[in-house]
Amino acid sequence: MDHDVKRLLAKARKPLEIASKLHRLYRGKVETVPRCRVRDMHDFDVWYTPGVAAPCKEIQADEDLAYEYTSKWNTVAVVSDGTRVLGLGDIGPTAALPVMEGKALLFKYLGGVDAFAICLDTKDPDTFVQTVKLLHPSFGGINLEDIAQPKCFRILERLRNECPIPVWHDDQQGTAAVTLAGLLNALKVAGKKLDTVKIVFMGSGAANIRIADIIFKAGATAANCVMFDSKGALSRERTDIRDNPDLYEKWRMCELTNALNTDDSIGEVLRGADVLIALSRPGPGTIRKEWISGMGKNAVVFACANPVPEIWPWEAKEAGACIIATGRSDFPNQVNNSLGFPGIFRGTLDVRARTITDEMCIEAGKEIAKTAEARGLHENYIIPTMDEWEVFPRVAAAVGMKAIEQGVARVKMKRNELFNLSESIIRETREKTKMLMEKGFIRHIDEPV
Repeated sequence: MDHDVKRLLAKARKPLEIASKLHRLYRGKVETVPRCRVRDMHDFDVWYTPGVAAPCKEIQADEDLAYEYTSKWNTVAVVSDGTRVLGLGDIGPTAALPVMEGKALLFKYLGGVDAFAICLDTKDPDTFVQTVKLLHPSFGGINLEDIAQPKCFRILERLRNECPIPVWHDDQQGTAAVTLAGLLNALKVAGKKLDTVKIVFMGSGAANIRIADIIFKAGATAANCVMFDSKGALSRERTDIRDNPDLYEKWRMCELTNALNTDDSIGEVLRGADVLIALSRPGPGTIRKEWISGMGKNAVVFACANPVPEIWPWEAKEAGACIIATGRSDFPNQVNNSLGFPGIFRGTLDVRARTITDEMCIEAGKEIAKTAEARGLHENYIIPTMDEWEVFPRVAAAVGMKAIEQGVARVKMKRNELFNLSESIIRETREKTKMLMEKGFIRHIDEPV
């Protein structure tokens, strides 16, 4: 097993070893290219002055025409202050730029969405909110990214309430939608029902709190579940949380969960539990094998810390877990946000939704789960991989239909129309990328990952 660990760690290090070289070579991961024809300079009489005055005047009279006459219908801002970047922490807005560009690339390639990296040089949440509000006319949606808690909660809440376009925090809502998808299918394989299982949440950061929210709204019984932070179980006895106004989201979990008000250790609370969802400190060894051994029959373990899960999957398996999911692509059952946000935003933009509701997130999770189920579920396959690109138009159609049902969409379409539209946009993006590589406009570099 030591040899396997060394091999896996070497594979995990490989992208880090070549990333700087390739980033320097390409000098960024996304660029803007013309969408309209340019036959000669006279075309600019239409695209710029004097012709452009005509659509400007029409939009002045009816702002919704911006979706018809400009790129607003397909543009998203990826906005961060760089205070909680991946596993790097507070590295600042400039150092966060490669991550935000990477997010923009995923948006484009997987969802056909034109996304722009915007890193703000402020740590003040009020300034952050005001800046995004000032930017909103240029975009069809806002994707918040890598913002430290607790301010990420209030920033999301305010912008969802105060912006006329959809605002989403992928670290919260995206993680929750994809985790729900994996959990729904894991429980099917394990022969358990969402409304009766006991779930233990290890870690009480923004991601796990929103995961719990979405799972409870999807049907899990909050009172049966217990969440842990570094000091122990969250409960109504945790005055350290209650008395800190910055921890209001954690206090809400104290009130929702842990009906027995237990202050037992996580190992004791896991005895007989059905599910462990961990987004905590990277391992291995953060989750102990004996904790897994004490869980109930056909236990489900989500060990999603990156870059190293809280427990190695084979160790969890040896300890008796039935299904193990991680955040890594080199193990089965990768819980990856990239399965969610491209299709979710594709569907949101296609119906011009005013917001992204929790119900839209749940619908996305269910559709991701159905996509895997159609291929046949088993212990090592509970969630699609990013290669299964049909998941993205399926999620787009499901999210768009839910937005229409909830009355938050400006455009109404039938499900098959939404699916066909999103599929055509995504297919065109992939074919354009392939063509640019074949023609040499995107240089080929022989650097295997």
